[in-house]
Amino acid sequence: MNVIPLYAVISLSGAAEAAAASAPAISLSQSPLVMRMSKDEFRIAFGINGERCSQSGCHGLIHYRVNWKAEDGTIRSEVKQVSYAIAPHSGRSLAVDRQYFDTSEGEHTTEVVAVSVDRITCLQGVPEHGR
Repeated sequence: MNVIPLYAVISLSGAAEAAAASAPAISLSQSPLVMRMSKDEFRIAFGINGERCSQSGCHGLIHYRVNWKAEDGTIRSEVKQVSYAIAPHSGRSLAVDRQYFDTSEGEHTTEVVAVSVDRITCLQGVPEHGR
């Protein structure tokens, strides 16, 4: 019969809890989706998985970078953020940001070259304005 000392069991369960606590509560379900609305207007959608915060819900910000190209070939980069909220017991949400990328207020066609997420913040519970 194999006997595991009690302190080893406590130590193992503590390690499992620490690993679970260090895992992010929020992740993206896929790469951001870019939708063209007009020559220079876009919607950028983020599918959010939040199963680990489904009991109480959560909210936060997605900090992301957009690289876009003007008609003349100039490439620019902008840092943006969009808020999200996951309702209690849902575990998923969608955040959509509305963006305009042009140097001449809609006179030129622009292209979104890449969208990358820098970080996602997460706070437990749903903000008051989200209830």
